[in-house]
Amino acid sequence: MPFDALKLPMAALLNSSMYDYAPALVAAHRARGDEIVGHGRTNAERQGTLDEAAEKALIAEATARLTKAEGRPPEGWLGPWISHSPATPDLLAEAGYRYLLDWCMDDQPIWFRCRDAKRIMAVPYPQELNDIPAIAARRASAATFADMIVDQFDEMSELSQARPLVMGVALHAYIVGQPYRLRHLKRALRHIASHRDAIWLTTPGAIARHCAEQPIP
Repeated sequence: MPFDALKLPMAALLNSSMYDYAPALVAAHRARGDEIVGHGRTNAERQGTLDEAAEKALIAEATARLTKAEGRPPEGWLGPWISHSPATPDLLAEAGYRYLLDWCMDDQPIWFRCRDAKRIMAVPYPQELNDIPAIAARRASAATFADMIVDQFDEMSELSQARPLVMGVALHAYIVGQPYRLRHLKRALRHIASHRDAIWLTTPGAIARHCAEQPIP
């Protein structure tokens, strides 16, 4: 597993139904100390199509399942299929979430104002460096996807000299886990890991906690 060999942290975006369908997979992430991020009940539904009461129930059910299994509530959430409604930030803040991943802009975390004087942070989630749209939808080759990761990293490393930036990579084992793709992914990950003394290799939850400690301009 390249993440173990390179000592790279991960965040697992978890449908709560995975505790029934693949408990051993969840246990493997838990054993690594990976962050567990709420990802709805199943990708067979989109929370953005629900009315507010039904969406609130979905969030509550998934959160309760993750909290019971992991011993603590998840800090972050990504809607299944990145689906959200106008009420999603409010409902997540009211449910105790620290951050959400549904919004990606400017490569920097930003605060969302929510109702009842609450707030929630939007941590950038990659929609380009993501093997589903890149490989499954746009038919990029494994080599091209790896080159995308390397080029993104190199360019953002230069840009980050002016301001801190967040770069994420979204991976799905059934896609990049294929051996001929994994070979190229390892190349890209080794490139990133070789710069570990100059960057912060971390999880979205750690980013959200760090940003929350900073004064709001």
